[in-house]
Amino acid sequence: MAPMPETSTASARSAAAPPPRPPLGLAALGPFRHRTFGWLWGTWLMANVSMWMNDVAAAWMMTSLTTSPVWVALVQTAATLPVFLLGLPSGALADTLDRRRYFLSTQIWIALVALGLCATVWLGHLSPPVLLALVFANGIGLAMRWPVFAAIVPELVPRSQLPQALALNAVSMNASRIVGPLLAGGLIASVGSVAVFVLNAVLAVVSAAIIWRWKRVHVQHPLGREPLGSAMRVGWQFVRQSPRLRVVYLHIGLFFFHSTALMALLPLLAQNMQGGGPGSFTLLLATMGSGAIVAALFLPRVRQNLSRDALVRGGTLLQSLAMAVVAWAPHVGWAVPAMFVAGVAWITTANSLSVSAQMALPDWVRARGMSVYQMAIMGSSALGAALWGQAADVSSVHLSVGVAALSGVACMALAQRFVRERDAAGAEDLTPSRVARTPVTRVPPGSGRVVVQLEYLIDPARATEFRALMQDSRRSRLRQGALDWALLHDLAQPGRFVEQITDASWTEHLRRFERLTTGDLALRERKLAFHLPDTPPVVTRYVLEQPTARH
Repeated sequence: MAPMPETSTASARSAAAPPPRPPLGLAALGPFRHRTFGWLWGTWLMANVSMWMNDVAAAWMMTSLTTSPVWVALVQTAATLPVFLLGLPSGALADTLDRRRYFLSTQIWIALVALGLCATVWLGHLSPPVLLALVFANGIGLAMRWPVFAAIVPELVPRSQLPQALALNAVSMNASRIVGPLLAGGLIASVGSVAVFVLNAVLAVVSAAIIWRWKRVHVQHPLGREPLGSAMRVGWQFVRQSPRLRVVYLHIGLFFFHSTALMALLPLLAQNMQGGGPGSFTLLLATMGSGAIVAALFLPRVRQNLSRDALVRGGTLLQSLAMAVVAWAPHVGWAVPAMFVAGVAWITTANSLSVSAQMALPDWVRARGMSVYQMAIMGSSALGAALWGQAADVSSVHLSVGVAALSGVACMALAQRFVRERDAAGAEDLTPSRVARTPVTRVPPGSGRVVVQLEYLIDPARATEFRALMQDSRRSRLRQGALDWALLHDLAQPGRFVEQITDASWTEHLRRFERLTTGDLALRERKLAFHLPDTPPVVTRYVLEQPTARH
């Protein structure tokens, strides 16, 4: 195996001339022109094949251990809950550690879990609780792996090809949805479930070997590695202060909360169909993957003609119609075309929202932002699987999936009507700014919070307009990592306002200057337009000192 090419830095890529654009028909395959992307895409494909093999084997094995719909649905919950619980810590680690080594460690963990599951089956100690515990442990590896790969992809392709690269990642996921279940079904039928988990371990080791040969240069930050607690706080703060991201997370959460009913209860639906069995379950999963792959190849052209909201709305409607057909299909032949449509709907909705999330994130917080995106997916999937499984237990599997389909369309329609993303034309420019000067002090403070005050002198008649603009400033400062923000109004001088920003330390204060974007600078110019004097606002910096105790 030849060594993988070295990945250049983001700044070098942006300065380089963009490669010639391929014909529209080949636009979906454009990212493969970048060799490193091709290598890691293949690794991601193997990792996803392993994931689907494990999920299929675990889900079908649970049906042999118990007939309870709740236990069967909880397999989906156990697989997805770790991503919800560990998403933000894993995203913070991916933003602060060497991403190559971190990616490598996640593959090693998954290999060890696969071997443990293999040994448990071989020794005959498997039970429903033990199976759920091992599926949960495998989900921990997936939780740690996904954010780092999501953050790596924008390093590998130009920004103009990012939607296609994300669609190809979805193709990898759905190609594995075909290959994984087919391999798992064949191995289970021929040599037993143990072979599935052995192959999972082998694929994880091969993926780790490819990642190990990737020659990515990790540049140490001049301010040192950001502490995990601080990185998590800043990542969550960025999401909370971004209206665009909050809308995306709401939409993706609603979609997966309802669509997971189909995936969580599909083993039981397949069993209840005429002539249903392991082969039917595998066929339905493979058909859904085929639909997703076909849709991904046409997404570049479709995105030129339809808005994001239209794609999400149409994808949700198709998904619900497909779920209703599969829920009441008397035979596998009826369910197969519906599962194909479900695959088309799944990738259309998920890819549209994933692109929106990536475009709303600057590079320095990308893994954390995408980890919260994945938390929204997995948290809603875990909750939905448990809820719809319980509903199936007290009513019927068919009715549970049918209600989920109807509710999904209604909830998404309400969300798009009453909670809308800001107009894309007015979206903030997240291009890193290189013009802001970092403050310098003769003796940098060693500890203590830093308080910065900026004094504005404005026309009192425009105070209401200025206060509204300063709310944008508040969101901007908190997204950059500020610990607190306040706007002070001088009672004796109505035109005097003081913007006060608190940082956790001097180092964290300096980090904020590195996170400034072109949009932040445009906001600064809008604030300065209110400032009446010709000189800039007075800036004062303080350090909060702890009082010395008297003895």
